[in-house]
Amino acid sequence: MLQRIAGILIALVGVALTLAGCADLAYYRQAALGQWALWQVRQPVAEALADPATSPELRRRLTTAQELRAFASVELALPDNASYQDYADLGRPWAVRNVFAAPELSLEPHQWCFWIVGCLSYRGYFDAEAARRLADDLRASGEDVYVADVAAYSTLGWFDDPLLNTFIHWPTGRLAELMFHELAHQRLYIADNSAFNEAFATAVGRLGAERWLERRGAAREREDYAADYQRRQTFLHLVATARERLAALYTSPRSEAEKRAGKQRILAELHDRYQDLKQQWGGYAGYDRWFNQDLNNAKLAGISTYHRLVPAFLALYEREGQDFAAFYRAAETIGQLPPPEREARLRALLEAAGGTL
Repeated sequence: MLQRIAGILIALVGVALTLAGCADLAYYRQAALGQWALWQVRQPVAEALADPATSPELRRRLTTAQELRAFASVELALPDNASYQDYADLGRPWAVRNVFAAPELSLEPHQWCFWIVGCLSYRGYFDAEAARRLADDLRASGEDVYVADVAAYSTLGWFDDPLLNTFIHWPTGRLAELMFHELAHQRLYIADNSAFNEAFATAVGRLGAERWLERRGAAREREDYAADYQRRQTFLHLVATARERLAALYTSPRSEAEKRAGKQRILAELHDRYQDLKQQWGGYAGYDRWFNQDLNNAKLAGISTYHRLVPAFLALYEREGQDFAAFYRAAETIGQLPPPEREARLRALLEAAGGTL
């Protein structure tokens, strides 16, 4: 099995290099080696459960993950394959590091293009040092940069994605949301449209987690998830408001010096409003690290990529009678439209949900 996987990796990297040129050799090499290293440490969940060395807490979480995996296929019409049937401890708290970038006075994210998946608004790394070097180069060129520690990623069905130590201990609602999000990428992925893909998967994650908790969750799990979700929505609204103010500033006729000063004022006010919000939350500090590191255009653009279109997909789900299979078919139909028509359909759905593109 490992020999077959190695052959596939070598073939994929070889074709990618043929298409992309040798300048990307180091990037594709670290991607292949990182994926290979992950496979070397994974083991079937059944073996981990049978291993006396497995802690009771990990055993409990793996059992819950198995139940979530079955629920995803049976109740949510998500792919029924070997993803999340293995477990891997990477020995670190993140799976990959994603580098986001945007111009100093723009919220338009930098795009990187790859073979198969198309263009993305980030560049992901298993190699932390390589991610740091890219971030340093982008900062030196004047770009705003954000480096995110990412707990999970999807290989889009090319390989069987394992459960990871980076997220297995998350609260059940968040664990469900993440697993369903990543499996949604295997169900539907549109090349060259990060905003569509991430919003679709985010909507599936949320809807699936809510259905799981409604049918299988304990009362405390439902309460914790509802409280966490409400905090996230408040956080997203806070960030979206700042993003709108920045967008208006950057498109205004003001001088670059005035825009730079305005940018710093808006970001400082965003930070201050978060401190006020923490007080309303009783001191909850879950977003401290987010606000204290790389608070800039790249970070705000990244948040927008994942969440701006979510209300459109939630509206589509309701329109399809809360039927997941019908919802996926409708989303796929929209995804296959030419970009201008796709955007128009999403705009209509978003407006129906009370939002704007």
